[in-house]
Amino acid sequence: MPAVPAHPFDTAIALQADEHAHFIGHTSPAYANMIGPFGGITAATLLNAACLHPARLGEPLALTVNYAGPVADGPFRISARAVRTNRSTQHWSMELEQGGAIAATASAVFAARRETWSATEIGFPQVPPATEVPINPMPARVAWFKQYEMRFAEGGMPDFRIAPPADDSTAHDTTSTLWVRDEPPRPLDFASLAAICDVFIPRIFLRRRRPTPAGTVSMSIYFHAGSEQLAAQGTQPVLGRARAQHFRAGYFDQTAEVWSPDRHLLATTQQVVYYKE
Repeated sequence: MPAVPAHPFDTAIALQADEHAHFIGHTSPAYANMIGPFGGITAATLLNAACLHPARLGEPLALTVNYAGPVADGPFRISARAVRTNRSTQHWSMELEQGGAIAATASAVFAARRETWSATEIGFPQVPPATEVPINPMPARVAWFKQYEMRFAEGGMPDFRIAPPADDSTAHDTTSTLWVRDEPPRPLDFASLAAICDVFIPRIFLRRRRPTPAGTVSMSIYFHAGSEQLAAQGTQPVLGRARAQHFRAGYFDQTAEVWSPDRHLLATTQQVVYYKE
């Protein structure tokens, strides 16, 4: 029986350990962005390096990725080391190097989860189920869009063929709410959830209704679900909601959450994004 081809996502985050205890990877054309790879796939790859490390204990609790410079098409090397292991948490530092320069750095916290009292303060967005929301076509020129099925309940990609307003006096809403999953469908895990946390189009596109060069500078993700809860999602779409909070001096921030279809909060995330006039 012929071997089943690997999912494009698994191919993109694949790493091989070398003789120096580093991990070697290669960018994937399937997850190419306008310049370099999709930031979510870089985050997932850095997290995968810590997950694959033989010293790793526990499950991902938090991940912060700083995009220090552009990642070029081709091979790269990731170093990952546990900087401290405590009774219930383990702290990691990762660096992605390419051509002798650091392109991204990351820190992660892994934890041994235990059952305790729990509660969710924020409310589940009131939107139709995924089956009642049509799939939205995304710009074909951006390769990574093709790797996700996106169903926008609100705040989809603006039509840039429509002339933008003459000034910025109109405060367009920057909230996006969408059902999203890997395409082709793939069971959810920590790496794919990390990538999904970055699928939201730049908030400045929604606010100003015009194409604007933008790129994530730093992104933090907090995982609220454990591996069993993620596995229970299977290949179902998850619900993401993102909004901006402030635009100033060439940077804006974004906050977002990702929910399961049965209303469990899976992850929250924040990022700061550079934009250029």
